[in-house]
Amino acid sequence: MSFVPKEKIFSKKWFRSFGLITVGALAISLGYVLFITPYKIVPGGVYGISIIIHHVFKLPVGTVALFFNIPITLLGIKILGPRFGTKTITGFLLTSIFMDTLSYYLGDDPLKLSDELLMSSVYGGVVIGVGVALLFKARATCGGTDMVAMMLSKLTKRPVGQLMIFVDSGIVLMGFIAFGDWRIPLYSWVTIVVLGRTVDMVMDGFSYEKCLMIVSDEHQKIRDIIINDLNRGGTFLQGNGMYNFREKQIIFTVMNRREVAILKSHIRSIDPGAFITVTEGNEILGNGFRSLNDKIDD
Repeated sequence: MSFVPKEKIFSKKWFRSFGLITVGALAISLGYVLFITPYKIVPGGVYGISIIIHHVFKLPVGTVALFFNIPITLLGIKILGPRFGTKTITGFLLTSIFMDTLSYYLGDDPLKLSDELLMSSVYGGVVIGVGVALLFKARATCGGTDMVAMMLSKLTKRPVGQLMIFVDSGIVLMGFIAFGDWRIPLYSWVTIVVLGRTVDMVMDGFSYEKCLMIVSDEHQKIRDIIINDLNRGGTFLQGNGMYNFREKQIIFTVMNRREVAILKSHIRSIDPGAFITVTEGNEILGNGFRSLNDKIDD
């Protein structure tokens, strides 16, 4: 992914992108200041390292993160090329500024949640995840170990995702060693998982659509119900049975939960022996659903 901004300066898209970056950086900062930093939770990344240093040497988290992000970004530009432009630089600058400013005005432990570390881990992951997703929507990042993983991937030829897991796991282990508390890695992993799931949900949206694959000798009757009764479309796929190699018509269609229940009821009366597979449609783009243009413009 290229992070070099393509929007014309001061255009509507430019203001929208940098507005998302500002709100995203503020959300990330709030998540750390309110839920993560006070309780020594170390959810990987540059900010995880910064939290360790903050508690050991009493240095501001945002300033320490900035100290790491600047050389990492410069090295990333040298190794990976100019992928990380003004948006990413703005993202980690604002995150560091917001983080230290909020810490100064709100204090070291604003919510006093030391007895609710699990809930703090979950809420921290949600709030930070929303912020990270907003930055991603603006084609930016808040800096950190994702760039380190990309550089290591180029040098070692290993997958970026795998290297990110290794890097973040190493940082979580550093937190355990630094603080000597076995709960630290447990709560840190809770935050990492919740953060990742939140990013996916914000990026892909909340979808109630289901994808159906239907194998039935009564495919024409089922097709009529889908088209005429449910006002949905679909596609016939050609298939062959693995046992007897008999040709089969496979119906592929997408609809919401309510329509799936209606269709199942009709299929039961038409062909009780039909084979139906229902899967989650995390993101449906195209005719009758959200357009690809709308998705790309987000």
